Amino acid sequence: MNGPCLGLRRVGVLLSLGAAALLLLLLPRGQRPAVPRPPPAAGPSAPPQHRAGPEGSAGAPGGGPGAGGRGGGLAGSPQLERRGRLGAAGSSARESLELKDIFIAVKTTRKYHKSRLDLLLQTWISQARGQTFIFTDWEDRELRLKAGDHMINTNCSAVHTRQALCCKMSVEYDKFLESGQKWFCHVDDDNYVNPRTLLHLLSAFSHSQDVYVGRPSLDHPIEAADHVQSDGSKTTVKFWFATGGAGFCISRGLALKMSPWASLGNFISTAERVRLPDDCTIGYIIEGLLEVKLLHSPLFHSHLENLQRLQGESVLQQVTLSYGDPENKHNVVSVGGVFGLQQDPTRFKSVHCLLYPDTIWCPAKKMS
Repeated sequence: MNGPCLGLRRVGVLLSLGAAALLLLLLPRGQRPAVPRPPPAAGPSAPPQHRAGPEGSAGAPGGGPGAGGRGGGLAGSPQLERRGRLGAAGSSARESLELKDIFIAVKTTRKYHKSRLDLLLQTWISQARGQTFIFTDWEDRELRLKAGDHMINTNCSAVHTRQALCCKMSVEYDKFLESGQKWFCHVDDDNYVNPRTLLHLLSAFSHSQDVYVGRPSLDHPIEAADHVQSDGSKTTVKFWFATGGAGFCISRGLALKMSPWASLGNFISTAERVRLPDDCTIGYIIEGLLEVKLLHSPLFHSHLENLQRLQGESVLQQVTLSYGDPENKHNVVSVGGVFGLQQDPTRFKSVHCLLYPDTIWCPAKKMS
């Protein structure tokens, strides 16, 4: 009995092996099982956001102004946390960008040519002279000698009104389009711009995509009357805007889409229709009409923030800085070891020497 059973078992094993080999021959060669891929990233990655030491985040602001004002921002508020903000996970690829690709517009007026512009020309503009254009309202011979054709006389009014501000912004926008550069960045004449961090920030995005980055002055969107209906009633639109007092940047791809409402004087008529100042009108066109969301960044700063919360190394990692007006002259960033407050009340010279210690007028480093 054992002999025949053993023989039958061997035959069964051989038949099983033969069937398995036949099945393997019938399968397609080199085919791998399908692996599900993760969904594409929602947007580009942003540069790291640094903290300002024991006081908290580098972007933690002070109080903001009322609606429509040029203020700091409440970038740490829950409302802003829920929106699309810089720092979201995205592609690690960075655009090949150079400083020459950025158009930096500085808005000023006649009375600040000496007190503010001379300081900017001595500090950060010296590191980005070819990319910086000064938009003013008066033909200043002395400034023309210093800035050459990078001083733009807008022929706008020198009065600080909504119409005058929008007039200058309209010229800034048109000059940027003429330049062919990839990025439009607007700042005021009381801002210090760090070209290195600005370049790093914008390199995280593609200039051909829709990018509007800056810092809001409020912790909520503003509302503006948009269209008048046949019955006389008005429709309204809500939108965020980046305050011009801290600076903001717009990609060329997005700027071109703004053209129907912004180019060749249309910016002024758009602002008049909604009766808003320049930076609010920018937000209205981008968020309200084009439905492109503002990317909130804590790296931009205005004079209406509590700037003393920016301390030490974190100061050097921001995109823009500012300083308080004469009524609040102690509202400046906290940096030490270079110039005293009497020599450098705005702290811009101290910041500049920490960033560019080889500048000829910076104090020589002490030998240890």
